[in-house]
Amino acid sequence: MHPAGLAAAGTPRQPSKRRIPVSQPGMADPHQLFDDTSSAQNQGYRAQRAPSGLGYPAASASPQAAFLADPVSNMAMAYGSSLAAQGKELVDKNIDRFIPVTKLKYYFAVDTMYVGKKLGLLVFPYLHQDWEVQYQQDTPVAPRFDVNAPDLYIPAMAFITYVLVAGLALGTQDRFSPDLLGLQASSALAWLTLEVLAILLSLYLVTVNTDLTTIDLVAFLGYKYVGMIGGVLMGLLFGKIGYYLVLGWCCVSIFVFMFPILQGVMMKPKALGGGRMRRSGRCG
Repeated sequence: MHPAGLAAAGTPRQPSKRRIPVSQPGMADPHQLFDDTSSAQNQGYRAQRAPSGLGYPAASASPQAAFLADPVSNMAMAYGSSLAAQGKELVDKNIDRFIPVTKLKYYFAVDTMYVGKKLGLLVFPYLHQDWEVQYQQDTPVAPRFDVNAPDLYIPAMAFITYVLVAGLALGTQDRFSPDLLGLQASSALAWLTLEVLAILLSLYLVTVNTDLTTIDLVAFLGYKYVGMIGGVLMGLLFGKIGYYLVLGWCCVSIFVFMFPILQGVMMKPKALGGGRMRRSGRCG
């Protein structure tokens, strides 16, 4: 056997050495999935955080410097803010001229106890004794303190409920349609407007000076929707007999409820100052 063969057989074979290419400084690692941008960001951050002459970061610009840098936009912003404030103030001053917001707040000052008592008074007014509206100094107390005071919460809710109940009645007769429901609501609102105008015209023709306002008339005339709701519901349950019985009862109840209150308000002359007559009353 050749000595070279023996040497090859007895000597272990050295592993082959592979040359791994050395990446250049500007080249990326071929095994890296994403580019490493941290070094560039750090360099940019160092550039932004360049130290000042004393070795500390440069201080941010002051508000005066910012204003001097862009004075036109700041002046426009200040002018726009002042203009918006003036417009809001103008609207707040003139809105009461067309919509008496403060008076409407009074007519919606109700609570759950008042609503329950008022509904019971509208349906069963026969046992009620004290019909006088209570006053505190020269202004009437809020409706939640006086069950005789007019409010707009019950008429508004009763009107909406009446329209919905009327739509239910039309649906039971296979006559429901959005147009017919809108016509029902429009006709109810038109009749209420005509009633208010007729009463105002009558008061003007007979020259009666009273504290009864248009909102008071809308409130008192809107109470009739409570009886109309009861009549429609009883008509759905018991037919025409139940409808006419409940409707007749509610008509008499509304008359008994409104007559003493309206009589006391209309017979009381207006105060010399143009407001309500001064009369003391308790709030509860």
